[in-house]
Amino acid sequence: MKRKIIIIGGGASGLVAAICGAREGACVTIVEHMDRVGKKILSTGNGRCNMTNLDMRPECYRCGQPAFPMKVLEGFTVEQTLEFFRELGIETRSRGGYIYPASDQASAVLDVLRREVERLGVVVLTGCEVREVSAVDGFRPDGAEKRKAGDCRPGGVGKNGGEGCGPTAPHFVVKTSQGDLTADAVILAAGSKAAPNTGSDGSGYELAKGLGHKVIKPLPALVQLRCQGRHYKQLAGIRTEARLSLYAGGSLLAEDTGELQLTDYGLSGIPTFQISRFAARALDAGQKVTVRVDFLPSWPEHEAFERLRERVSRLGYKTAEEMMVGLLNRKLAAVLLQAAGIDPSQPAGGLRNKQISRLLEQLKSYQALVMSVNPFANAQVCCGGVDTRQVDPATMESRCRPNLYLAGEILDVDGICGGYNLQFAWSSGAVAGRNAARGCGSQE
Repeated sequence: MKRKIIIIGGGASGLVAAICGAREGACVTIVEHMDRVGKKILSTGNGRCNMTNLDMRPECYRCGQPAFPMKVLEGFTVEQTLEFFRELGIETRSRGGYIYPASDQASAVLDVLRREVERLGVVVLTGCEVREVSAVDGFRPDGAEKRKAGDCRPGGVGKNGGEGCGPTAPHFVVKTSQGDLTADAVILAAGSKAAPNTGSDGSGYELAKGLGHKVIKPLPALVQLRCQGRHYKQLAGIRTEARLSLYAGGSLLAEDTGELQLTDYGLSGIPTFQISRFAARALDAGQKVTVRVDFLPSWPEHEAFERLRERVSRLGYKTAEEMMVGLLNRKLAAVLLQAAGIDPSQPAGGLRNKQISRLLEQLKSYQALVMSVNPFANAQVCCGGVDTRQVDPATMESRCRPNLYLAGEILDVDGICGGYNLQFAWSSGAVAGRNAARGCGSQE
C-alpha cells in the first residue's frame, strides 16, 4: 500500500518535498492556505530567484545547533539541487557563485515545480486552512513512546489519496477548512512569519507546538534597521560602500561589508540585512544596539589619518565641503562634517589635526543607534523557529513524534543573503519528502 503524505505549506520546501515524496511512490497532498502555491519564490532574488550558491559554508547559516544546516545539506547537496532543476528544465548561470535561472525569472522556477507536481499526480488544495493536526496512533507529544527502528507502519486513507492509497491505521488527522484528511506522515513546511503577504503567517508554529515541539521566538531577519536621528531624511536614497560592525552590550556581534543603502529612517542594503538578525535578538533582550559604520573601508586604520591629512593639505585651497567632493556622496559628506563640528565653508587648509581627527572618526566610525528592526512585513526570513534539537537532520523527522517531518523556514535556521535560505528549503524539503515516503525514520 502506498504511504499517504500531507504537506502543510506549498512554498519552496513544500513543493520539493511533494515531488521527492511522490517520486518515491507516496500519495501526496499539499495543503496551502493561499490561493496558489509558491508565491514567495516569485519575490526571491528581486524576482530573478537566487536559487543557491556555490560557496556553501557553515558560517553562512545561523542556527541554535550550528552543525545542523550543513548536515541537512549533506542529504541533498548543491550539486544535486542543480541536477534536480536541470532535469525539470532549468538551466542556470553563475554570477560570482550566486546561481540564478538562465532566464533570470523566478517565475520559471515556480512554473517547473508546479508542472512536476501536476505530472506526478500530487493533489494540491489551495485556499485551505489547517485548523488542527492530531495524532491518532498512540504516540505522545513528549516522544516517550517511540517505534522500533524499521517499524514503518502504514497510515490511513486520505480524502484525496487516489488509487492505491488507503492503509487502515492513520497516524494523523488534519482538520482543514475543506474537511478532515488522514495521513501516514505529515510534513510541516508552513514557513515562518516573514513576508506575510506571501502566506507566511506563523500558523505553522502553533501546529508544531501542538505536536510537542518547542518554538524559539521568531524575530525578523534579513531586514532594515531603524536608527535614531532626524538627519537620515537628508540621506535617504544614498548608496555607498561601507563596513558595518554591530555592537550590543559592549560586544561585537557581527560585521559585514558591501553596498549600504541609507533610508529616511536608518540603514538598509545587503550588509545591513546580514547583521540584522543579531540586532533583532539583542533588542529583544533589552540591550543597547549600535552600528559602527566605516564609510571608507578601503582605507586601512593605520593609514587613514595620514591619508586624510594629506588630502586636506593637497586641497587646502578649497572649502571643507569642496574638499570632500570625490570622496563621499555630497549629502553624506555634509552630514558628517556637521557631526564633526566643522563649518563646511571653512577653508580646508585651516583644519587643525584635532578637527581632522574628529572628521576621521565620523568617516571611519560613524555611530548609528538602532532603535528597532523593521517588522515581519519587511523581512526576508526569520531568526528563530522550531528548535532543531528536536529534529533529525538526516531525515527531517521529528524527535518528538514519529512520522512528523519538518522542512524550510519553520525551523530555527536562517541563512545570509545569497541563495542560502532557498538552498536550505530545497534540501530540507527533499530530505523530508523522501523519508516521509519511505516511512523509515531514525527513531529507536
